[in-house]
Order: sequence, then C-alpha cells, then structure tokens
Amino acid sequence: MGKLQAEPLALSGSQKNWVLVGVGLGVFMSTLDVGIINVALPTLVQAFDTTFPITQWAVLSYQLVSSGLVLAATRLGDMWGKKSLYQGGLILFTFSSLLCSLAPSIEWLIGFRALQGLGAVFISGLGLAIITEVFPSSERGRAVGIIGSVVSLGIAFGPSAGGLLLGWSGWHSIFSINVPLGIVASFLVARVVPPSVIIEGKQKFDPFGAILALLTLGSFGLGMTLGQSQGFSSINALILLAIAAVSLTIFLIVETMIQQPLLELHLFRNLQLSMSLLSGWLAFIVIGGSLLIVPFFLEGVKQYPTVKVGLLLAVSPVLSGLIAPLAGTLADRFGAQLISSIGLGLMIGGCLGISTFDAQLTELGYISRYFIYGIGLGLFQSPNNSAVMGAVPRERLGIGSGLLSLSRTSGNTVGVSLFGAVFGGLIATMALGADVSVAPPEAIVVGFQGTFRFAALVLCGAAMASVLRLKKG
Repeated sequence: MGKLQAEPLALSGSQKNWVLVGVGLGVFMSTLDVGIINVALPTLVQAFDTTFPITQWAVLSYQLVSSGLVLAATRLGDMWGKKSLYQGGLILFTFSSLLCSLAPSIEWLIGFRALQGLGAVFISGLGLAIITEVFPSSERGRAVGIIGSVVSLGIAFGPSAGGLLLGWSGWHSIFSINVPLGIVASFLVARVVPPSVIIEGKQKFDPFGAILALLTLGSFGLGMTLGQSQGFSSINALILLAIAAVSLTIFLIVETMIQQPLLELHLFRNLQLSMSLLSGWLAFIVIGGSLLIVPFFLEGVKQYPTVKVGLLLAVSPVLSGLIAPLAGTLADRFGAQLISSIGLGLMIGGCLGISTFDAQLTELGYISRYFIYGIGLGLFQSPNNSAVMGAVPRERLGIGSGLLSLSRTSGNTVGVSLFGAVFGGLIATMALGADVSVAPPEAIVVGFQGTFRFAALVLCGAAMASVLRLKKG
C-alpha cells in the first residue's frame, strides 16, 4: 500500500486537464443516461407490450441501487483506491448498457438497469474524489466547476438526445450510445489518472453498516416513490418509510459503536461540511421539484409542443453549466462560501420571478426569469461542492464525494414528492378537488405560482445554512 499523502499528487497542468477529460466523460455519460431513459418510457411500454408502472421499474431499479450503495462504494474507494473502482464502474456501466440494448424483455431490462446502477454508483460517487485528490486547493474550485458543468450539460442534453435517438434508430440506441463513450472514457482513465492515495494500515469494511445504509436508502427512495404514485397514506408507502426510519436509527447507533464505521459521524461536527451538505440538499429539493411541475405549466397553460418544452427546460441547466467554471474560479479567489451564498440569493430571486408566471407569459419572459435562477444555480453548486470536498480529511475524500451524491439523489427524491404534493394540493383547492392532469389552466397557474413561492422559502433555509457556515468559516 502507498502512504497517505497530505498534498495532491504532483502532476503537470496538461496531465491534470486530461484527468478532467477522462473523469468528466464518465460523469457526462452517467448523467446523460438519466434523461434519456425518462424520455423513452412510453416507447418501452409499447416495445415490450407492458404497463407503465412496470416499465417505471427500469428507472427505479437504477435509482435504488445507485443511491442505496453510494456510501458503501465510496468507503471502498477510500480503502482500495479510487481509480481502480472508478474504472471498474465505467467498465460495468458500459457493459451493462450493451446488455440493456439487447434486453429481450422488460424483466431483463429492469435487471440490466440495476447492474447499470451499480456501475453508476462508482462513477458518480468517486469522480469528485479523484478530482479533489489530483488538484490542489488553489485550483480545486475551477476543476469542480468544470465537473459541475458536465453534470448540468448531461442533464440538459439527456431528453433532447433521447428524443433524437428514439426517432432515428429506436429504443436500443439510447443504451448502446454509452458503449463507445464508455470505451473512450475507460481508456482515458486507465492512461491519465494516477494511482490513488491509499490509507496505510489495516482497514476494515463495515458490512453491517453497509446493509443498514442500503436498507435505509432503498426503503426511503421506494417509499417516497410509492407515496407519490399511491398516496402517502397507502400501506406500502407507510411500511417502507417506517422501515427507513427504524433502519436509519439502528445505523446511527451502530456507527457510533464500532471502531471503523462506514460513516464516521464525527465528520459532521465540522460546520462547513454539515452546513454545505444541508444547503445542497435543500437546493436539490427545489431543483428536483421544479423540474416536475414546470412541464405542467408549459403544456397545460401555454399549450407548447413537447419539443419546445424540452428546449425551455434546458435553459437553466445550460446556463448553470456555462457559469460553473467561472464560479469555481471565483471560489478559488474569494472563497467558496461567499460565492455559493451569492448564488443562493440569485436562486431565491429567480424563484420569486418565476412565481409571477401566468397565461400571458412570453418566451422572453420565461428566459429572463430563468436566466437569474440558472446563473444563481451555477454560482451555488460548484463552490458548494468544493466547500464539502475541502472540509473532509484527504483520507475520506471518497466518503465526502459519496455524501454529495447522496444529498443530490435524496434531495431530488424528496423534492419530487414534496413539490408534487404542494402543487397538487393548491390546484385541488382552486379547482374543487380536480386532479393535476385535468385541472383548468387558471388552477395550474395558481398552483404553479404558490409552489415557486414555497421553493423560494426552502431556498431561504439553504441560504441561512450557508450564512451560518460563512460566519463560522
């Protein structure tokens, strides 16, 4: 085993840039895949002659594996080396993408998607850890900003790329497109990423903690999803959320008792780490929830065609992707806490502006308000990620990256359910109990405006956490 180093690995500027390209390509591939599969669900229902609820498991199996195993995967990265596990995740993701494209039935596709999620957990969980290990703190903000751009652009291009591929060559291509990308990314990572720093001394994996984490996160994700579709008073949702609560409690107790836990809870005594994660989690609640309700407004009130809706939805991630490298550079110069706090302020202003959308909204009015929100998101996300990675010890970079990934996935999960409930409740109050899908445009406008005012309130909580971190930092 190599010795633990206190400083990043000494590489030339061009070598570090190639590391960014290699890691960034893998991250782009995994984020692109999320949007592509969502667009293809109606096509998959017809192709496999099945139902929509069954087909949704092609999404759920991926999400449950990739979120439920993130802490275990990133802990292994700290123990065994991040490069080898990241590369293994790339190879597994690429191979399982090929299997998905050849799936003979929906059951096989669901299984192959779970395998794909296992590969994705190492890509999303360890990518930032490798970047943080390679780049010194004076350059970390810019590097993390570039990875943030890759994530935003992958999210933005996923739906449109999926639509084009479905139109050109059918559903098989939305998975097979990953094969050449994965081969190139695997080759680059093998050639340009240096061997990871490994902790000297005997390290023990915490299998009981890993099982409890999987049970907690898997039950929570599935419970929230079923609550959204069946109602949170349904017996299935209540049982799963109860299992998540009990297993989380046991997990926290166990982690305080063993010598080498999966997650060292004392890390959260660092206010910069805990408040940065809280800010990020609250922001992702808004990001995930807003992506759910905006299409209802654009289609139900403005009557825009699907292609136009897709283009308008891309405005925010494209803007945040373009601004993220600049945000990282500013964070290196002025501090991550300050820049991310400014970003949150702009996001709050953007949400308040978006809450004025009505039936007379023009395309220019949409873009101008989302311009503020998108710029704010770009200024917040990358510096906040950099602050998290800068707050964890170098021997725990994998876990730090995993916690970021977990805050993103759990925030999105909560956001979809929470904002769906607020949006649906406001519409039902306005339209005498009418469902969102059949509500009149006037009710959708009222629900939309109220939900985005609620979003601004959630972001105020994130801003308070960010300011508290700034004062203590």
